[in-house]
Amino acid sequence: MAATPKPLADQVIVLTGASSGIGLATARMAAEQGARVVLVARDDASLREIVRTITAAGGTADCYAADVTDAGAVRAAAAHAKQRFGRIDTWVNAAGSAIYGKLAGLPLDEHRALFDTNYFGVVNGCQAAIPYLRDSGGTLITIGSIASDLPSPIMGAYAASKHAIKAYVEALRIELAADDVPITVTLVKPSGIDTPIGQHAVNHEAGEAQIPPPVYAPEVVARTILFCATHPHRDITVGGAGRAQALFAAHFPRLFERLAPIAAKSFVDPAKSQPAPANLFASTDTGRVRSGEHPAARQTSTYTNAALHPAITATAAMAAAGIGALLYRRRRRLTPDARTG
Repeated sequence: MAATPKPLADQVIVLTGASSGIGLATARMAAEQGARVVLVARDDASLREIVRTITAAGGTADCYAADVTDAGAVRAAAAHAKQRFGRIDTWVNAAGSAIYGKLAGLPLDEHRALFDTNYFGVVNGCQAAIPYLRDSGGTLITIGSIASDLPSPIMGAYAASKHAIKAYVEALRIELAADDVPITVTLVKPSGIDTPIGQHAVNHEAGEAQIPPPVYAPEVVARTILFCATHPHRDITVGGAGRAQALFAAHFPRLFERLAPIAAKSFVDPAKSQPAPANLFASTDTGRVRSGEHPAARQTSTYTNAALHPAITATAAMAAAGIGALLYRRRRRLTPDARTG
């Protein structure tokens, strides 16, 4: 049975993929709220600059340069965190990359490299974290995607890696619980998020890779991750639009299959050129949380807030229903009976 999580200000949090996007947004937010954070990514110089800025703002941070495809390096990162801060309370697997292109012609080396990062990076992170989280009764959080809940043409390889992550995390949760290991295992599934992942992607389509709409701000995911670090949760979708898409695909698969190729046209902007190089094989363009292309990205998700606070949501719904019933009865009493004039 999982232990009760510590308050965020008392936690030591390790994050992979912490040099950009969701990982960086979460590391900064966690440090702002008093957690001690250890950032893990490939580019040591970038990590050290991020740590400097977090420390200058009053936070406590350290870093360790490691490629998540290297199991030994990830284990060393975990050991460094333990040595530096004494324990690990929450581990966040946030490293990831993407490929845009049709599956039939996708180069095999790229496909394998994507799985090495997205899937085996999670496997390596989990195996490195579990010994430490077992000792602390901690939380193991993995960033998946709504792409694990539906097929995605043009992003098929990415979706396949996220399907694999979902299957792995769910089986791992069952196994740890069966062995009475006190670790909370959480899968966070973001919708389209305004990060540089499209700009960092390998893109075989004509134009610049785009974030599948509608797009949410990365801070929406960061808040969700940190909530899960202090409130045990099995899985959560970030963004009601993404949840609606997954439900549509599950309940109307034939219609979804006809519409998906049309929707996939929005995954690439033919008027722009793809930035280079991609980050699939080496770190590039680090230090950015956002893409810079979605100033109107959604800053909150009513669906996600409701899913994270089901008791409050249920109470509010019952209260609204009660008020509605009261107003209806009052209106009935005040309305003259049409039959009596």
